[in-house]
Amino acid sequence: MIEAGDILKKMKNQKVNYDKVLRKMIQQWERENERPKILLHSCCAPCSTYTLEFLTQYADIAIYFANPNIHPKNEYLRRAKVQEMFVQDFNKKTGSNVKYIEAEYKPHEFMKMAKAKGLTEEPEGGLRCTACFEMRLELVAEAAIKYGYDYFGSAITLSPKKNAQLINQLGMDVQNVYNVKYLPSDFKKNKGYERSIEMCNDYNIFRQCYCGCVFAAMKQGIDFKQINKDASAFLQQF
Repeated sequence: MIEAGDILKKMKNQKVNYDKVLRKMIQQWERENERPKILLHSCCAPCSTYTLEFLTQYADIAIYFANPNIHPKNEYLRRAKVQEMFVQDFNKKTGSNVKYIEAEYKPHEFMKMAKAKGLTEEPEGGLRCTACFEMRLELVAEAAIKYGYDYFGSAITLSPKKNAQLINQLGMDVQNVYNVKYLPSDFKKNKGYERSIEMCNDYNIFRQCYCGCVFAAMKQGIDFKQINKDASAFLQQF
């Protein structure tokens, strides 16, 4: 089964178009009549919308919800529930068979990492985000091996606020450590982000107002009491 590095070696552009790399991989899957199994990390339901609509045409997908960076706990539980519900609704509406796997919630590991590396005062989009991306990519790579998937990847590249070049570079680095192939992507390309907004409206998906990180949220002035109250009210429905 093809590896992204095989395609990247042939590309001479300084700035790689990772959406193009993914589509070249898909073309080879189709030529070889392959339908790979992909474990796709998702930070939230909105990022998984168009991503699933696109990828399920070519592969068997499982969403892996592993986000120790999300604070507070009730907000984590709300986002996890919204993600699970979207997977169920998407399957029902499209006839797909996307699986939902949720990792154990371990916020202390994210906090420990950020403090140990001196990243608590980093601005959003800085080195703390890089370390957080890498941490979650490692989690999904480990899980892909555990559950027997051909590729691991992330839906985070759908967001225009996230650095897809960086995320893909980190994914390729993680691939070199773990015995599983990385799936390159830039899902916001080809109007993927615009389509995700349409799907959020169609499926009535909750869209959060901050990434989840306590340090970024504090600088953003997020009212954790209100977030906790709203998340608790949502969770009481279930």
